[in-house]
Amino acid sequence: MTGRKKPLVVITRKLPDPVETRMRELFDARLNVDDRPMTQPELVAAVKEADVLVPTVTDTIDAALIEQAGPNLKLIANFGNGVDKIDVTAAAKRGITVTNTPNVLTEDTADMTMALMLAVPRRLTEGANILTSDKKWAGWSPTWMLGRRIWGKRLGIVGMGRIGTAVARRAKAFGLSIHYHNRHRVLQSVEDELEATYWESLDQMLARMDIISINCPSTPATFHLLSARRLALMQPHAYLVNIARGDIIDEEALVKMLQDGKLAGAALDVFEHEPAVSPKLLKLAAKGKVVLLPHMGSATIEGRIDMGEKVIINIRAHVDGHRPPDRVLPLRT
Repeated sequence: MTGRKKPLVVITRKLPDPVETRMRELFDARLNVDDRPMTQPELVAAVKEADVLVPTVTDTIDAALIEQAGPNLKLIANFGNGVDKIDVTAAAKRGITVTNTPNVLTEDTADMTMALMLAVPRRLTEGANILTSDKKWAGWSPTWMLGRRIWGKRLGIVGMGRIGTAVARRAKAFGLSIHYHNRHRVLQSVEDELEATYWESLDQMLARMDIISINCPSTPATFHLLSARRLALMQPHAYLVNIARGDIIDEEALVKMLQDGKLAGAALDVFEHEPAVSPKLLKLAAKGKVVLLPHMGSATIEGRIDMGEKVIINIRAHVDGHRPPDRVLPLRT
């Protein structure tokens, strides 16, 4: 880009130092040093003057905001895979390209899903808290802190994309029987490798599983996919793990089932009204009924740097007049 004006790139949150340094080298990059989520007026100011906006999961880039974009904004290069908070259709109507960062978080997210799958039945958080509480640990006992074995149990995966498949591979190694529900059946070779059973009916799968893992994207079609009616289909001894998006589950209905003892437990890394967490969920966590994490499923240094490199590649391709490799197209209606 030597000899021409560098594009103004506004980055809404602090990114890893190597990513920010490279962006400063390549672009007129405006950093968020304080790492404070931008207010709505700040986002409006950003879209009015930026050539490229780099938002994250904490930013809502809706049609009203896009309508206020200045003539120079031609690219929204999302730092993240999910674009559920970006109105891709509204952006396309304004001639603004949207990109994301796919294929870099799969293994990290699958690792955390597996960790949560172990944490709830084996009561890991409860056990760890024993050693840091005021009450002294009395020592080992044959009947103390008994959990449930996961070997030999049935795992139902909702969403058998890249992450769901990576979860299935890990779970198979832990001795779980793999079942899945997806919009489309996966390749026969993948089913054979995982010895996976496909369920066209989500309802039927939910009613038969010991553990359910949510690994599908958040879209209008998956909002409250696990509704109160569907949650009620699950067996009382079953566990639910969600590391995808909070609004895929009817959180109030889930809380009610946990309170009533109609589910054995749950592990959540995401929440319906994030960053707000339901006080009812916090109470259940204190009782050991649920494990809660603050949206850290993909939080590895390597993953974040890989995401940043994807953002940079997309911006450079766009600035050079090429189609960005990770362009996101509007959903067909």
